[in-house]
Amino acid sequence: MRFKFILSFLLLITSLAVFSQDKKSDKKAKKNNAEVVEKGLIKISVMYPFSEGKTFNMEYYETKHMPMVAGYLGSNLVKYTIEKGTASGIPNTPLPYMAVGCFYVKDLAAYQAAIAPNRDAIRADFANYTNVAPVILVSEIVK
Repeated sequence: MRFKFILSFLLLITSLAVFSQDKKSDKKAKKNNAEVVEKGLIKISVMYPFSEGKTFNMEYYETKHMPMVAGYLGSNLVKYTIEKGTASGIPNTPLPYMAVGCFYVKDLAAYQAAIAPNRDAIRADFANYTNVAPVILVSEIVK
């Protein structure tokens, strides 16, 4: 009886150790995959500068505008993110941007081809969520 108890206990400990190692491997693999997936992607950052009297409707931007633009990009789009500005990086200085929307795409030419015929619709939608002209930066993910 005692032997069965000890054997069961050892099996339990071994199983827990293996499970723990699997979880660590999964986390490491996910981290490495995230880095590999993003390297070489094109990132389009649409930044909305902050200034007194300017407005930004985050709910509309999140639920209507960004999904609309994402729909134009089709399979070229890998993901998009939405950021809400909360503070400047330097204490006691104004917030630089109210919001930033980023699209991660595989190919810049395909992005431009998808946006070009829809540019007027995208710009017309600005009035539904902001009175700010965005600053757009196109960059390549290097790491």
